[in-house]
Amino acid sequence: MLKLERPLVVFDIESTGVLPRRDRIIELAAIKVMPDGTEVSKCWLMNPGVKIPPETTAIHGISDEIVKDCPTFADKAEEIFAFFDGCDLSGFNADRFDIPCLEEEFARVGMNFAPSARKHVDVQRIYHKKEPRDLSAAVRFYLDRDHTGAHGAEADARATLDVLKAQMSRYADLPQTVGEMDEYLVPHDPLNADRMGMLRWRDGELTVNFGKKKGEPLKRLMLNEPNFLRWMLKGDFDTEVKMIVRDLMDNGRLPPAPKM
Repeated sequence: MLKLERPLVVFDIESTGVLPRRDRIIELAAIKVMPDGTEVSKCWLMNPGVKIPPETTAIHGISDEIVKDCPTFADKAEEIFAFFDGCDLSGFNADRFDIPCLEEEFARVGMNFAPSARKHVDVQRIYHKKEPRDLSAAVRFYLDRDHTGAHGAEADARATLDVLKAQMSRYADLPQTVGEMDEYLVPHDPLNADRMGMLRWRDGELTVNFGKKKGEPLKRLMLNEPNFLRWMLKGDFDTEVKMIVRDLMDNGRLPPAPKM
């Protein structure tokens, strides 16, 4: 185990989705490791205050029914903050997901989690440093050879195809069509208008699916708050999202609603 100068909290979050700045915490489990090696464990199950998408429930098994009578994050914020107070942080992929997700939840209740003031040990980063997951590593693993010409586009494209062929041969349970493979790797929600679900169909209306405007129809925003849509066009959103917003503002047109 690492030598600890102060307690280290190793934690994991189950949430309503995969976007840490937008989605909400449902379950938070944390193990506080003290410098003398003793451990204290806590687990909080919380009502996120929003509907849990069925595709998310399919992953972690937590439904709206399970959490309907649970406290919210706001109810438990002081207790959770105290548990993490004065501690460094650890998790698997925590730097990109769990830490910003927790930071955002605290911000919603006016509390500063201040992750930059803590030391981080992301176990996934150790894994990737010691067991690289780049194309050269994939060639060695699947093809048992060195990747000659790495970072040359032609050699990389050929190696990628060879790895794909080897993966299809090795794993008999992989989907056999491109469409099925796409769904297997990145499950799709038919109500999402874009791949990341920033825009979502609700009751026949295409709505914003993030932030303070979540649930607001785009058509209503165009009439009453067009500056919000202009902000989206200038913001850090996928091109797909911007194209939908631009088409609405320029042509009054939205993509067709999904057939359910």
